[in-house]
Amino acid sequence: MKALKLCGNRDIRFEEAEKPVIKSENDVLVQVKACGICGSDTSRYTKLEPHSPGQIWGHEFSGVVEAVGENVTDVQVGDHVAGCPALIDEDDYYYKAGHPARADSLQAIGALEPGGFAEYITLPSKNVVKVPKELDFEAAAMVEPSTVVLHGYYQTKLTVGDDVVITGAGGTIGLFAVQWAKIFGAKKVIAIDIDNQKLETAKSLGADYTINSLHENVLDKVSEYTDGMNADIVVEAAGSPITAATVFGYAKKGGGVLFLGIPYSDISMERFYFEKILRSELTVWGSWSCVSAPFPGKEWHTTVHFMNNKRLNTETMITHRVNLKEGPEIFEKFAEKSETFGKVIMYPEGERVSE
Repeated sequence: MKALKLCGNRDIRFEEAEKPVIKSENDVLVQVKACGICGSDTSRYTKLEPHSPGQIWGHEFSGVVEAVGENVTDVQVGDHVAGCPALIDEDDYYYKAGHPARADSLQAIGALEPGGFAEYITLPSKNVVKVPKELDFEAAAMVEPSTVVLHGYYQTKLTVGDDVVITGAGGTIGLFAVQWAKIFGAKKVIAIDIDNQKLETAKSLGADYTINSLHENVLDKVSEYTDGMNADIVVEAAGSPITAATVFGYAKKGGGVLFLGIPYSDISMERFYFEKILRSELTVWGSWSCVSAPFPGKEWHTTVHFMNNKRLNTETMITHRVNLKEGPEIFEKFAEKSETFGKVIMYPEGERVSE
């Protein structure tokens, strides 16, 4: 089969790979139909070395069950599925305690084990989530990033009538954060980004106000849009050292900040913003991965439900559809920032790319 392998910094290759097979009675073999590029993929491609050089990469995918181990009962051949990428030792203390996202043994497919940028993948049956056949493969491939956001919101006290500010609102995580905030019943959702085109997308998906932080004073605008109170919940979805150091200024007294983005460099914070944590008595929530108990968690089945009833819009978020063999070219375009990207969906060799 063909697959994309991450071999080094800015070195990803479309190569032949051995087709996986059922090795365990709990294994599921999936024919991959669509796979998405995550923001963490592009950051690792440009800034970090691979976990395991030459490994098949990728952790957002959907497909069709081709074969199952003899003990698998929850899915069967022909089922449409999304893949949960979190691999965890079941003897891990935090897994047994009901907090799999905190597990010391947690790793994602594509790191040490083969990922989803391939024609086929095997996973334990507990990592395979059945989706309705009427849900298209593109949407199903985006279940995973949605669960990342939902897992984060579950850490917070977000409730009906709250005001929510989202930084990095134009990325995949940010756009899901906009939509989930509205589903949770947020009164006002304020989207912040540096790209007007992405802010327009955020507005089309439910943001009530947008702020371009390159051209507007964010502190002033957030205050204006919230009648001087600031936001109940602030979501950091950009993964930028700049936004990570300033988000505390947008929260109201007694409010909170949810960190979803992953900064890939050190963060230096002005005293003004740090003191907001103390003087405003803020709560800070860290959120990691996309799983809870019982594994993989209600994040997954809830996302599938809201995608299937069209409350979550994925179509608007997709800007590029390409064949898997174009992966090296696409990743270089990401690195060079030669064009604006939203969600990129790749199709394995032989699959038709929809237009």
